[in-house]
Amino acid sequence: MNRYCTPTVCLVLSLLSNGPLAGADRRPNLIVIMADDLGYGDLSCYDRRGIDTPHLDEMARQGMRFLDFHSNGPVCSPTRAALLTGRYQQRSGIDQVVFADPARGLRDSHGLRPSETTFATLLRASGYRTALFGKWHLGYSPRFNPVRHGFDDFRGFVSGNVDYHSHIDQAGFLDWWRGEAIEDEPGYTTHLINGHALRFVERNRDRPFCLYIAHEAPHSPYQGPGDPPVRGEDAQPARSGPAEIRQAYGEMVRALDDGVGDLLAMLSRLGLDRETFVFFCSDNGANRNGNNGRLRGFKGSLWEGGHRVPAIARWPGRIGAGVSGATAMSADLFPTLLDLAGVPSPEGHAIDGESLCPLLIEGLPLPSRTLFWAYNDQFAVRKGPWKLIGDRTADAPRAGRGAGPSGRLALFHLGEDPQEQADHSSRHPRKVEELLDALAAWELEVDAPSPKSR
Repeated sequence: MNRYCTPTVCLVLSLLSNGPLAGADRRPNLIVIMADDLGYGDLSCYDRRGIDTPHLDEMARQGMRFLDFHSNGPVCSPTRAALLTGRYQQRSGIDQVVFADPARGLRDSHGLRPSETTFATLLRASGYRTALFGKWHLGYSPRFNPVRHGFDDFRGFVSGNVDYHSHIDQAGFLDWWRGEAIEDEPGYTTHLINGHALRFVERNRDRPFCLYIAHEAPHSPYQGPGDPPVRGEDAQPARSGPAEIRQAYGEMVRALDDGVGDLLAMLSRLGLDRETFVFFCSDNGANRNGNNGRLRGFKGSLWEGGHRVPAIARWPGRIGAGVSGATAMSADLFPTLLDLAGVPSPEGHAIDGESLCPLLIEGLPLPSRTLFWAYNDQFAVRKGPWKLIGDRTADAPRAGRGAGPSGRLALFHLGEDPQEQADHSSRHPRKVEELLDALAAWELEVDAPSPKSR
């Protein structure tokens, strides 16, 4: 029995895997869709000022919409590492962005270690067909390629972003792959990613599959489907100015939303709706060109706007429609997918995420836990409604004491103040010390090499 499963959930999952609830001996299909730099308020189902996203709105009406879901990092690569491994990104050495520029000296040496265990590796070993279409951003060298991490199929790019039309990355390299080899194809990245996803579902309609759709949108460069390339031989000036960027941003999000609509329509047409779990989220909050609702901060920060993101789970007949205020994060997808597939986690392998199955299937509360974020000199600790945030100074002790603007820490009660406006640190010094002690213990744990990483 998977350690994340309550007895009742495990019984339900056993029925789903082997009984009439899912059809003849079929385990559920698993689809994870990740947007790039999509803000908490960018979707119309999260903010009435958001971009019109009818298909994601419909997905939210049919499934569970999370109000308190968080990316493990405030930037791309760390969150993706945590998603794939179920572990804090510090354990796998991906606590920073994996950069494309060879001048940084890390292009061929920095990536997700082949020794790391991903959900794709475990699901493929259990009989699932696996695929990733879209953005990888966990290593440029072929030895870090998705096909080395459990994915049977990979079409997409390995850098942080590419021109949506020419597929040239920010360092000037063509970056569109089939497996471990560069192989370009014409088309707008969002459309290409969606097309590969649809064909994969069609090909594997009669067997269980796990599909990771990692969209580029709405990450820069800001290009709609009808725009010219801004990198390469035929490059033209990119859209500039707030109004033009906002217009392109909207076109990019709507193209992503159309892709989600096409996917859900295909699942319905093929009769796979009730056999397929779909989860949508973003890798971090929006930058200043997007909309984080009323949350404070943007991508790259550990304010809520940097890591509280939209998230929607859909599985008709299994997940009831509604809204959840449960606190969850990207790393929770690893144990959730394994639970749904009935696949045990490797013995002795440290997993930081918690399965969302009790919440999704039974409506049970998630276990109480303390969550951590760390990026550059920033740190944040969350326990229940309390969040401690700080920014280390060069000479601050490791636990963060004395950190923060002007040597201060800030403590917020997110249940009353999700906008992080009222600092309670002076009124609750014991809570500050409690969270700092938890941070110190966590740092020692995640910095210690695990058996898998030696």
